[in-house]
Amino acid sequence: LKDGRGRLEVYFTRVYNPVWTNPDGFSWIEALTDENLIGCHVALTPVWNETSYFADYILPMGLGPERHDIHSYETHDAQWLGFRQPVMRAARQRNGDDISDSREVNPGEVWEENEFWMELTWRIDRDGALGIRQFVESKKNPGTRLGVDEYYGWIFENSVPGLPEKAAAENLRPLEFMRRYGAFEIVKKIGAIHEQTIATEELEDIREDRLGRVFTRTAKPASPNMVPVPSPDGDPEGRRLAGVRVDGEIKRGFPTPSGRLEFFSKTLADWGWHEYAIPIYIKSHVHPDNLEEDQTILISTFRLPIQIHTRSANAKWLNEIAHTNPLWLHTSHAAKLGVRTGDLVRVETEIGYFVVRAWVTEGIKPGIVACSHHMGRWKTHENGQKQMMATVRLDHEGDQWGLKRESGAGPYESSDADTLRIWWNDVGVHQNLTFPVHPDPISGMHCWHQAVRVRKAEPTDNYGDIHVDTAKSREVYQKWLEQTRPADRYSPNGERRPYWMLRPLKPAREFYKLPNQPE
Repeated sequence: LKDGRGRLEVYFTRVYNPVWTNPDGFSWIEALTDENLIGCHVALTPVWNETSYFADYILPMGLGPERHDIHSYETHDAQWLGFRQPVMRAARQRNGDDISDSREVNPGEVWEENEFWMELTWRIDRDGALGIRQFVESKKNPGTRLGVDEYYGWIFENSVPGLPEKAAAENLRPLEFMRRYGAFEIVKKIGAIHEQTIATEELEDIREDRLGRVFTRTAKPASPNMVPVPSPDGDPEGRRLAGVRVDGEIKRGFPTPSGRLEFFSKTLADWGWHEYAIPIYIKSHVHPDNLEEDQTILISTFRLPIQIHTRSANAKWLNEIAHTNPLWLHTSHAAKLGVRTGDLVRVETEIGYFVVRAWVTEGIKPGIVACSHHMGRWKTHENGQKQMMATVRLDHEGDQWGLKRESGAGPYESSDADTLRIWWNDVGVHQNLTFPVHPDPISGMHCWHQAVRVRKAEPTDNYGDIHVDTAKSREVYQKWLEQTRPADRYSPNGERRPYWMLRPLKPAREFYKLPNQPE
């Protein structure tokens, strides 16, 4: 957006708190408050967060007990499906009440997300001219909006193998079965998928290349597993990659161009990264050879195993256990700085600094410092929860941003008597604000580790002080971009990126073409 390459008319942040979680949060504030970049910002969130303060609309989403959802995890060697239900709605329905809208039963008029998106789509495309209304129109009652019961009922009846039969054996519809039991196992004892033998019916007019890759004319069979996987290209004659021959048998293989685990990556070589085509050690930006004499490494990815990003700030027992994030320093490092546990230190990054208390310990390597994630939550007014958020003042002039702590946590009256038992004041320091964006030249992911300077705090420094220069942040970001190898110079086929690589919602192939490239 700041490059002038576009503008967002409406931007939804969904269970997402970039102002706090992402690096360079002040640049996010600049974008969210500039209507030339983002016309309208809507925050969908189950709990208050820092990004919400800069939203035009805050829409309370449901927590787990306030919404429907389907989910699955890698708990054992099986495929299974779980069904989450809103507690109050389920209770009222079992009592015979007809509930058509989650806001009727949820506290605080929390609107279940599925219903919200269906209603929004229904209203945006009132006459169907945009072509999206059809996707939220009821099949049972055409002309009316789809409801969550019909939505999940269709899923369980049509896309969960074995569930309709299991439900019928108990004289239940699939939706009723899932409401009663909450989970269903689809397949057990799957084993290693890459070792599965390809069925004969999948092998029509096959071709095998010199690498042992087997291509087939047969369409890919439908799968109940909706997890997206990479999609290696087929052969020049239009066959798809079915598997790879191993010891005379055609196995499923891995979803890579070779069908195998790749020691040599032809993809990296083809896209201009020849030196990294095989696994080697890469000197990072915080390698000792890349640090100046007075710099050290800050491990900002260090996390106390109690909080969960910014999603657990309303969990009172977790907050009592862990609510602050002092800077871990080795005893030898602290001796050089002349600091002891509890002293204030200033941690200087490329774009600013934060002031935090020291914790001197033998539990960290000399020359390394660490500051836990999760902590340093803040709000700009006294209103709101006070068990894990400090009240702060934001200062802003041009590219210069500052954050000053005005008060910490403390006891307060509420409907929960435990809020009067809050004994702590310190809720930590928001370190991520002071980190510039480091986009990895190959993957684009943020490289979190920081080269910092640690010294005793200035006499005028106060605990929790933060200062950032967003102009410097942009300079750092652009410096990292210069390390990339642009697709318009290195792409082997005129596309933006390798098509076979995983994307959760993969665009059509034609959209991978770079501008001015032939179709």
